[in-house]
Amino acid sequence: MYIDDFGRLGAVWCETDAEATDYETVFRGLLSGQYKNPVRVVSFNTAEGWSRDVSAEIAEELRQRCEMERRELPACIRPFIERFDKAIGH
Repeated sequence: MYIDDFGRLGAVWCETDAEATDYETVFRGLLSGQYKNPVRVVSFNTAEGWSRDVSAEIAEELRQRCEMERRELPACIRPFIERFDKAIGH
């Protein structure tokens, strides 16, 4: 699940098809602009009964992948990444 900010309509938890929630699919979605203004990414493991905010880790990985691929951060995720820059040491 992720939170997307729709501006004046507010921020909402958006559901994703269960088969499309693995790590790589979420990354591809973020990099391709599937999520317009992501605010937070939360990892859930219902079998073990836990959830945790993985936003900072996702932001760092997105930045690293863009740097490795020598591509600009997509505009739709730039605010998300910048929000976590201090937490990840940038």
